Amino acid sequence: MGRPENAHDFISIEDPEEQRTWMFDATFLRSSWTCIYGQGCQGILTQPTPEMHQGCCSMGAWFVDEEDVAKVEQAAARLDASTWQFISKAGDRIWRKRGKDEITTRLVDDACIFLNRPGFEGGIGCALHHGAVKAGERPLDWKPTACWQLPLRLEDQVDDNGHVNSLLREWKRRDWGAGGDEFAWWCTDSPLAFVGADPVYRTLKEEIVEITGPKVYAMLVKRLEAPVPLPHPALRKRG
Repeated sequence: MGRPENAHDFISIEDPEEQRTWMFDATFLRSSWTCIYGQGCQGILTQPTPEMHQGCCSMGAWFVDEEDVAKVEQAAARLDASTWQFISKAGDRIWRKRGKDEITTRLVDDACIFLNRPGFEGGIGCALHHGAVKAGERPLDWKPTACWQLPLRLEDQVDDNGHVNSLLREWKRRDWGAGGDEFAWWCTDSPLAFVGADPVYRTLKEEIVEITGPKVYAMLVKRLEAPVPLPHPALRKRG
């Protein structure tokens, strides 16, 4: 009997430095997925909108905690009009509350306040990313956690004995909540984004190491490069 169409292989690794078990989506990490922002990304609206160059920034960025907010506020203070199109609209607050507990970046013209739009001389895309590159620093140290981790998703669960089980997998439509079903397109569903020259675990090495630490990453690479991989579902569907 063959594997289900959407099957993924997972790798389990015991953390050598803490009471934690890691589970990795090996199928996605071995895949050729790459961010195609500005190169055919169709966005996350209800209709394909590659010409808008909004990528996954249409709804703003969700912050994970107050520390996350503070990091981005400090980064935003270092931006200027050459890298941030909407700096004049920022005022003294770049975030807003959604409901009781959620905090996100503010929106300007129906997308994230940090999203530079087509025609801006400083370049389209995330102003925080542009600012970090200009400063010679890592974009992940400037961006909201959800943004620099995407399309990776980390889920932690703690059992009754305090042992942490951490799952690192691809971000799926369902992770956006009910609205994810309304997207006309999502990058990990589509073969259009699986055109990278190197596997995800190499292209997103910096992000994965930031999440797991270098020792676990080294153990992960050893495991990923040993077995015969299972192709990503988006590519199996194409065949």
